Amino acid sequence: MSLVNNVLHALARRTDKKKHFTSAIILAAGSGSRMGTKTTKQMLVLEGIPVVVRSISAFEKSEYIDEIIIAAREEEMASYKRFSEEYGFCKVKAVVKGGDTRQESVFRALRKLSTACEYIAIHDGARPLVTGENIADTVKAAYKYNCACAAYPAKDTVKLASALGYIEQTPDRSRVWCALTPQVFRAEIYRAAAYTAKKDGVIGTDDCSLVEGLGFRIKLIDCGYENIKITTQDDLVHAQAILQKRSAQ
Repeated sequence: MSLVNNVLHALARRTDKKKHFTSAIILAAGSGSRMGTKTTKQMLVLEGIPVVVRSISAFEKSEYIDEIIIAAREEEMASYKRFSEEYGFCKVKAVVKGGDTRQESVFRALRKLSTACEYIAIHDGARPLVTGENIADTVKAAYKYNCACAAYPAKDTVKLASALGYIEQTPDRSRVWCALTPQVFRAEIYRAAAYTAKKDGVIGTDDCSLVEGLGFRIKLIDCGYENIKITTQDDLVHAQAILQKRSAQ
């Protein structure tokens, strides 16, 4: 029986529970070279709190998350014990050394998941403005549809370009979405996708692309426009404005 058939067989035995054991993998092994600072983007301070701490806190507080595994840069791994003590993180089960690629970081984190894990929520540590509602909505959608991705509908017209930079196609904007994180998957599905990609040497731009490669459908969940990723100095300014707006509400 093929790997995909094994997964489908496991899904056929699923039960419709309101709550499933859900593990979060937070990716924080990036270098942040585009930020132009000596400090990595995940360790930059945003309104008095490190970016990655804000990301961890959202999952720590979520009733839908049972454990957290962090994939970190080797030189930053010791910081997470201090963060757990300082911010009262109880769900952080392990911190692993991240790999050279996003996929390798997730792959290493998979080995630390509890055997009870039924769903896996993968989140960029550099997305500190994710809310409890974003997490809940995406996780609950995954419970219903097996796979779900936080996203937002594109506001701008998108162009597909040739290698020389000429427009080749204009997709229907009503069907174009921008993918965010968390991206949440039934555990059997994501493991099958990750192992298949590793075996076949496939490199995906995100975790959804690996699952898409096995033919599974992924439900897009509109989580609004505030769950931004900190990549440049402009993003940091934008994030500060969003936090200030939230505090004023």
